[in-house]
Amino acid sequence: MRSQGISVRAILTGCGAAITALLPALLHAQSTRYPDKPIRFVVPYGVGGNGDLVARVVGQRLSESLGVQIFVDNRPGAGGNVGAEAGARAAADGYTLTLGTNTHASNMSLYRKSPYDLLRDFTPVSFLGSTPVLLAVSPALPVTTVRELIALAKAQPGKLNYASGGIGSSAHLATELFKTTAGVDLVHITYKGAGGGLNEVIAGQIQLMFSSLTSLLPHVNSGRLRGIAVASLQRVAIAQQLPTISESGLPGFEAALWNAVLVPAGTPAAIVEQLNRELDRIVRTPDIVEQLRRQGFTAATKSRPELAAYIKAEVVKWATVVKASRARAD
Repeated sequence: MRSQGISVRAILTGCGAAITALLPALLHAQSTRYPDKPIRFVVPYGVGGNGDLVARVVGQRLSESLGVQIFVDNRPGAGGNVGAEAGARAAADGYTLTLGTNTHASNMSLYRKSPYDLLRDFTPVSFLGSTPVLLAVSPALPVTTVRELIALAKAQPGKLNYASGGIGSSAHLATELFKTTAGVDLVHITYKGAGGGLNEVIAGQIQLMFSSLTSLLPHVNSGRLRGIAVASLQRVAIAQQLPTISESGLPGFEAALWNAVLVPAGTPAAIVEQLNRELDRIVRTPDIVEQLRRQGFTAATKSRPELAAYIKAEVVKWATVVKASRARAD
């Protein structure tokens, strides 16, 4: 019986030692579970804008999926550069996401000295989708199609004015792309924000403008503006009556306001892949698709290699437009 007792004690002592030896590894495994704390989602724009709305819809569903809080951190300023710099400088641990947009692609050439490099300082995670800009004209202008507008502009070079909310804005660069592609001469009239220019186009003082579909469509539907075409490659669900510029004589023309999720370069591949899987699933979820559609946003996914190539192509594309227009934001 005594030998049995010694044997039991020895076994228990050995088990205790084994558990003690394994405890650090078990605690380390538990502490490295991702995610195990709140995640910050940096939105480089103010509350209520298109990007902010998309981030909040997607972020809420991602929070439910991952089981941790995701809080939106709005960091507007310098055309989106303030927030992007904050995202790029964050720890590469998966706990800071950044909403990347077409503006960040054009900022690479608009600013002489950018505080971050979109291609070097970020790892693309997931594409969320896009909304096109809309080409609209004053009802007083005698054109109803892209071809007619181009013909009028060529017949009256330098006579037609277009409005934008400022140099380097998406509306400005979309129009400069249109000028280059169509070979027309239009005069840029800048305003402090898109609202002033919109009022002038409605009043007939300015002939045309590009702006986001969601901002112009109500005025098109009311007859205060004449919608000519959308700058997407496919027609948009909430404005099926409007053709694309691509199908209207300028094949391949695209000027989209797109959104993607980025993380700091160096974020572990396993975390990037986990976030990619969750976000791609969320963006394909029917109720999310519908919520975003009501905002004029077409939800869409791309593979991570496709997204990386797309962002690189956008940087090159808008650099060409910026160079041709000689636009500078600083």
